[in-house]
Amino acid sequence: VEEAIKGEVTMVQLRETSCSTLEFYQLAKKLKALLQARNIPLIINNRADIALAVDADGLHIGQSDLPWQVARQLLGPDKIIGLSVETLRQASDANELDIDYIGISPVFATSTKTDTAPHFGLEGVKAVCAVSRHPSVGIGGISSQNAAQIIAKGASGIAVVSAISAAENPRQAAKLLANIVKNKVYEME
Repeated sequence: VEEAIKGEVTMVQLRETSCSTLEFYQLAKKLKALLQARNIPLIINNRADIALAVDADGLHIGQSDLPWQVARQLLGPDKIIGLSVETLRQASDANELDIDYIGISPVFATSTKTDTAPHFGLEGVKAVCAVSRHPSVGIGGISSQNAAQIIAKGASGIAVVSAISAAENPRQAAKLLANIVKNKVYEME
């Protein structure tokens, strides 16, 4: 994460499914301190209790997680709430919700999450962005090779795991992805 920070990531989401609540809390607390010193928001995935306990900047939830209304009530009006959408209908329905962004999930097949809906692909991203009133973040199977195409289709940002964590040089990988999003650098073939 420190290398990704040096590569200018703009937000970090902590998604941990294989540790105890105590371990998750300790990791989140450590990460919050690291990110807060650099004004980088910390989003907790699907654990409102952890988000509250560490005063995270927000919570990301899926369609079968804690209802968004409960998340908003617990976290308050100033925290970031993100919601994954898996269909065009869910993206359209999200327009009526008091959330801050939608996660288009998954854009492509991904190895970091196996229980996903069918992937959207680039035309699906374009369709979701056309109907959504919220900023849209592409999630799933994203790399430096396809990130520009996702932004070109209308996404406001991207969320990645292995594109940075599995990179030979995580800092350089994060910087490249950040530049693609910030500068809307489109290297289309």
